[in-house]
Amino acid sequence: MDIKVGDVLKLKKQHPCGSREWEVLRIGADFRLKCKGCGHQIMAARGKIEKSIKDIIRN
Repeated sequence: MDIKVGDVLKLKKQHPCGSREWEVLRIGADFRLKCKGCGHQIMAARGKIEKSIKDIIRN
């Protein structure tokens, strides 16, 4: 997948705050994502995130 820093990922499952959109802050073996709803940041494995992507919103 062609994902770049600054892209917004729309995931299949929603965050507890209700948002499905996450901003990509860092890319590598793991992704650092920031929730667009509440600002919570997570680090998650690349494979897990790539499986759960529904849409990519380019900037």
